[in-house]
Amino acid sequence: MATDYDAPRKTDDDLNEDSIEELKARRVDKSSSSVDVDETEQAEGFELPGADLSGEELSVRVLPKQADEFTCGRCFLVHHRSQLAKEVGGQMICTECAA
Repeated sequence: MATDYDAPRKTDDDLNEDSIEELKARRVDKSSSSVDVDETEQAEGFELPGADLSGEELSVRVLPKQADEFTCGRCFLVHHRSQLAKEVGGQMICTECAA
């Protein structure tokens, strides 16, 4: 059950005022308001691994590697020069992979 940490908290007086019958009635009310959902309708929106995405178009603008960036030789991500930890055998290594 999710907890809303921003909601005002009940004091000890408020907790003592709730009777067992009120709490049982609340539990019954919550369970009766559940909605029947068709599982097949929910599953139609999910993409399975290995699905054919050849008809999809890229919706993000891709920029080429800039002069102040490098590609890490271990994780193959493009980082800013400030993230360069070391260079081993001609391969640049980022600070995350060097740690």
